[in-house]
Amino acid sequence: MNERCIANECLSGTGFSYTLSLINGKYKMTILYTLMNFEVVRFNEMKKYIGEISYKTLSSTLKELEADQLVHREEYPQIPPKVEYSLTERGKSLIPILDAMCDWGYANRIAKSESPAKPEA
Repeated sequence: MNERCIANECLSGTGFSYTLSLINGKYKMTILYTLMNFEVVRFNEMKKYIGEISYKTLSSTLKELEADQLVHREEYPQIPPKVEYSLTERGKSLIPILDAMCDWGYANRIAKSESPAKPEA
């Protein structure tokens, strides 16, 4: 029998570790979820939707997601400036993971009364 031994393994070389390095952060998953649901979102719309995030944190997190090629930033040359964010194809490839997390949340939510029905996608 050929069993794996943890002493011979390293988490940093796994696909899990790489994925986590891209989506780990207080608001990264929230931003990805927002873009998954609304597709194209302006900065202030996202700030209002998320609520508790600061402008600085939202800006820096979007820049990180853009650098990792998960989010696309489209700037329009007009006054006042208009910037829209959307998922790249690489970012869209995370949708099944986000959907699975949503499904798990609906299935495992503990409600005081009856949990609400899952919204239609």
